[in-house]
Amino acid sequence: MDVNVAIRNTIRTIPDFPKPGIQFKDITPILENPVVSRAIVAEFVKLYHGVKVDAVAGVESRGFLFGLPLAMELNVPFIIVRKKGKLPAETVNFKYDLEYGSAEIEVHKGAIKKGMNVLVHDDLLATGGTAGAAAQLIEKEEGIVAGFSFLIELDDLKGREKLVRFDKPIISLVRYN
Repeated sequence: MDVNVAIRNTIRTIPDFPKPGIQFKDITPILENPVVSRAIVAEFVKLYHGVKVDAVAGVESRGFLFGLPLAMELNVPFIIVRKKGKLPAETVNFKYDLEYGSAEIEVHKGAIKKGMNVLVHDDLLATGGTAGAAAQLIEKEEGIVAGFSFLIELDDLKGREKLVRFDKPIISLVRYN
């Protein structure tokens, strides 16, 4: 199965959502298709074969959907990266700037160990702000960014440009202009 073709044929584009002018890439049809979902996880595993990954950090919330099965297939821990105030135990956080304002993400304290090679995973690479913040949080905790994996990348928003400074693999299964 050509995973790129399968994703493109399964994903649904919703015009003008969540606001006029946006072409929202809806991944729910993929989640409803176990054959395509399994193929996506298998493709990520294949692409990261040979890359030292000690944990996968899934970014809230759609990064959890394929991040957890990816971690399971790689036989490594899955680290939940959430918006501030959403995790129950003691956390460490990272504040980052948005186009209008700022946001904070957090992980449970101790989830990222010193020297741990952590793969950042999310469903979508748009501006790169959240993925970059997750990478900086990993570094703040003395972990090492192993790379970035995304189901979809929106090239026009230039998120990749924010991540190249980490000098690690940036893998997107499907890219849209």
